[in-house]
Amino acid sequence: MKQVKLIVRIAIVLITIFGYSQNNALPPIIDRAIFFDNPEITGAQLSPDGKFISFIKVYKGTRNIWVKKTEAAFTDAKPITEDTLRPIRNYFWSRNGKYVLYSQDKGGDENFNLYAVDPAENPKKGKSVPFNKDLTNLKGVRVFIYAVPKSNPDEIFIGLNDKDKAWHDLYKLKISTGEKTLIYQNSAKVRITGWVFDWDDKLQLATRSNDDGSNDILRMTNESFETIYSTTPFEEATPYGFDKSNKNIYIVTNKGSENNLTKLILLNTATLTEKFIEKDPLNKVDVDDVSFSEITKEIIYTSYINQKNIRYWKDQAFEKDYKIIKAALPNLEINFTSSTTNENLWLINAYSDVNPGAVYLFDRQSKKITFQYSPRPKIPTQDLATMQPISYKSSDGLEIPAYLTLPKGVDAKNLPLIIVPHGGPWARDNWGYNSFAQFLANRGYAVLMPNFRGSTGYGKEFLNAGNNEWGQKMQDDITWGSQYLINQGIVDSKRVGIMGVSYGGYATLAGVAFTPDVYAAGVAIVGPSNLITLLNSIPPYWESIKKVFYLRMGNPETPEGKAQLIRQSPLSAADKITKPLMVVQGANDPRVNKAESDQIVIALRERKFPVEYILAPDEGHGFARPVNNMAMLAAAEKFLAKYLNGRFQESMTPEVEKRLKEITVDISKVTYE
Repeated sequence: MKQVKLIVRIAIVLITIFGYSQNNALPPIIDRAIFFDNPEITGAQLSPDGKFISFIKVYKGTRNIWVKKTEAAFTDAKPITEDTLRPIRNYFWSRNGKYVLYSQDKGGDENFNLYAVDPAENPKKGKSVPFNKDLTNLKGVRVFIYAVPKSNPDEIFIGLNDKDKAWHDLYKLKISTGEKTLIYQNSAKVRITGWVFDWDDKLQLATRSNDDGSNDILRMTNESFETIYSTTPFEEATPYGFDKSNKNIYIVTNKGSENNLTKLILLNTATLTEKFIEKDPLNKVDVDDVSFSEITKEIIYTSYINQKNIRYWKDQAFEKDYKIIKAALPNLEINFTSSTTNENLWLINAYSDVNPGAVYLFDRQSKKITFQYSPRPKIPTQDLATMQPISYKSSDGLEIPAYLTLPKGVDAKNLPLIIVPHGGPWARDNWGYNSFAQFLANRGYAVLMPNFRGSTGYGKEFLNAGNNEWGQKMQDDITWGSQYLINQGIVDSKRVGIMGVSYGGYATLAGVAFTPDVYAAGVAIVGPSNLITLLNSIPPYWESIKKVFYLRMGNPETPEGKAQLIRQSPLSAADKITKPLMVVQGANDPRVNKAESDQIVIALRERKFPVEYILAPDEGHGFARPVNNMAMLAAAEKFLAKYLNGRFQESMTPEVEKRLKEITVDISKVTYE
């Protein structure tokens, strides 16, 4: 009895010291590899006839494409590619199922070539996979896929900027031979940005970006163009597809001062008469997607994302099937990812905020749902934290939507906070499973993901409210988010950190430079520090949107614009940075050049202010190789824990530890010219 009492007293002491109890304790630390190492299987697609399933899985240490018979086990699959340098992330089947095509760049430079492989071909002697043909085989050129026609499955329409780096010409590419036929040569005079084919694979329309940032939809007439729809630089008009007659085009647009939110219209390309189809019934957000059936050539559903995704079904047969799926997989969001040509078989992904998802095969005839795989089956979903939609007011009263993830197992009181602003900035965060949010919540942090002004999806007024406001009101929207949580008693004001990628990296630098008292530490990943050098070094193939950058950010070619951009550059306030900073960069980044990170590191070094710098020589805009990602995150979580008193995983595999040493920069050797 005395021994039992002693054990109880020891337990009480331990709870007092460490703050752990059955009802108030963080879950065990989840290995970062479970979040960020290669998924076991991902990216599955059905072959057009449904006889095969392709997917991405590690082969020879790198993610490659595999193929198996649909009814076979995944263990019976065979690899059909063997890239050892960089993960393959994007691929598709040719219309006849003879080829699998994929794109790949070199070290993250985003100059993608297009490759084709015949999965039925036997490997040549001494090879373990079939021959992979480089269909474009060009250096310093970026390929676009414009159309994959059904009428001739051995052909696809692509864009290449091989003649002029700023403009993509239209080619017809024969997959079997690699033969390219020039259809239309683009130039700065015509400024074509896209092409629209009808259901019969006839080229009918093009899109154009004008010198002043406005945009046109053009009708092709005897190899000339006629403008049929125009928008200002701050409006949108996106062609989604033709109706079954091929005479009318569905367009998502917010043209006109009376239209804040985008709506779906049907435009007759000959008479130019418009028919209103739909806008958000709740009148809160833009149209997010319009899904078509290639069988009926009609709309299956429209969708909108407010706090979560909402679909409005137009095809009753698909809606009935969707209800069957939802009943079988309750409390999960459903995405349709791949189908056969006859649309009888579908691969679907079922996920939630606390579930990274599982893929199922759905047979529309038998209504049978068959589990295929989970990309990350080792994640302990019971230990994951829920993501909550919230909103708060910014400095000028503007309502800011956001997502908040609170660590599981502890009271929502005086928590350390990591703000994770999204990239873009003309993009948005959505509800669902987010590896960064779960990783940080598992370490004990509250995680705030704000959709600050300038984010897309909430109407053009909200989007345009971000014009010329980098580092100003856009930054206020982030700062006021932390203050809102502090006022609620959820967050400890002395333990607020910020960590972001791309524009999120800029917001991190701006946060520690312009509002140093708000943050205890920051991790800036591929974030621009100097808006002048950023705009002067954007990729040449962004020429079509360069004017919009100037209008939305500031014009470096005018005295007023240049002064504004200098003022909004974190580099200009580097002497105000007083809190610890980690800078992360890919050496081959074509969007945010290495110089952006070098400049801020040098500025801090010259002040003798400590800064940590991670530079991966084989990466671009973000890290694609898991070993680089895990090395960076191992350093980042230790860095954040040091200054925000969160948890971190001390252990690293030998490979990750070695890689971290290789990509950690001696800042005394950093130069910039």
